[in-house]
Amino acid sequence: MADGNPFRLDDRVAVITGGGTGVGAATAMLFAEHGADVVLAARHADELERVADAVGQRTGRRALPVVTDVRSDGDITRLVDRVSTELGRVDVLVNNAGGTSTARLAEASTASIDKVIGLNLRGPTILTREVGKLMMRQRSGTIVNVSSNAGVVGMKGGAAYSSAKAGLQMLTRVAAAEFGPYGIRVNCVALGPIASERVIKAWQTAALDEDALAARLPLRRVGLPVEVARCILFLASPASSYVTGQTLNCDGGPVMGGLD
Repeated sequence: MADGNPFRLDDRVAVITGGGTGVGAATAMLFAEHGADVVLAARHADELERVADAVGQRTGRRALPVVTDVRSDGDITRLVDRVSTELGRVDVLVNNAGGTSTARLAEASTASIDKVIGLNLRGPTILTREVGKLMMRQRSGTIVNVSSNAGVVGMKGGAAYSSAKAGLQMLTRVAAAEFGPYGIRVNCVALGPIASERVIKAWQTAALDEDALAARLPLRRVGLPVEVARCILFLASPASSYVTGQTLNCDGGPVMGGLD
């Protein structure tokens, strides 16, 4: 820890999926500002290059873009092999890639269910397994999974998504128990409404009013990607050195009925 600051990640290597936009991009920048070299993994090369350039120019830290679809076992293998070869280790993994499409369960296609579960649960599970093996050999590391309140309270029209995100929270607990003896911590962040680029577009497509969403929350506003990134930094850094197997809600507060 530089200067005794427990939030520093000096010279650590962090792999961030979904690193081309929103929470992933904000996390990459914040990690680099705290001394880490970052590996940005996502499907779109142009977005990855843009974020990598911004990180390098602003912080001087290395930012390696690697085109990756976490639903592909081959892509996961290539990602882990490349990071291991070029950077030598993985100190932090952030399983941030995710997304959904909404449909009532009776109307959801098998293909759409497979896609949602593959992106939000299967892919992170496989990547956690592969990176976890590297961390076991290092006998150190932190993993942060990015879940959703849909995995805590459920979401009508999102049966596969809610189930996958709930599964990601249980993956967190089990991986924490199995990897803990090797000095590896695994935690999770469950998000409420966060105004990232793609989420805003999704709200607009679904004709959801941001002000109406905000009015339901105790803090009366939606969140920002950088606010999530700060939670992820806490869980990835030595600041949370005695925390593992936990899910932290970053959601603007509990929504409940009763007196105003």
